[in-house]
Amino acid sequence: MDAKTQKSELTRAAIIGAAMDVASAEGLEAITLQAVASRLGLSKSGVFSRVGSREALQKAVIEEYGRRFLADVFVPAMQKPKGVARLNDIVERWLARMRDVEIQTGCIYTAGAFELDDREGELRDHLLAEVTRWRAALRRTVAQSVETGELKGDTDPAQLVSEINALVIGLLHDARFLRDPRAADRATLTWQRLLASYRT
Repeated sequence: MDAKTQKSELTRAAIIGAAMDVASAEGLEAITLQAVASRLGLSKSGVFSRVGSREALQKAVIEEYGRRFLADVFVPAMQKPKGVARLNDIVERWLARMRDVEIQTGCIYTAGAFELDDREGELRDHLLAEVTRWRAALRRTVAQSVETGELKGDTDPAQLVSEINALVIGLLHDARFLRDPRAADRATLTWQRLLASYRT
């Protein structure tokens, strides 16, 4: 990679990072080329030349958020054996990320879902695809835990994933809106009880 290409890639990364900051503070719809350009001291055309349209930038933000999320939550847990050890590691890492990152910045998956739930279009479809992919991976992990015999045979993976998701959204609500300093601890305890209720 030559110096010019490297600089362009660094600038693109900075643009996406600035756009993520906008999305975290104001929502995905608040992302505009001008808003990002102003944050970085670039021209609007300079932003466009590196990321394309506003819609392309919004999609890039969703993709980058997903990449960071999976890198923190899902990928390290793949080192654990299939079954409850892996499932528990995923959820514990998810809760830890919520405590350490999203409680401060907000969750683009969750906030974006509420922002776009009643709108049709490519941006909603893009976010839906990312969230659906993540939940499918989580369902597979639950199913593997049933196959190993560690979770009850009648466990419905979709039901358990829905309950985990509700737990995470509840954590964000209590921590960010209620400003409950014990929200993360409560969520961890809830997860332990939930997992115990499904164990064989």
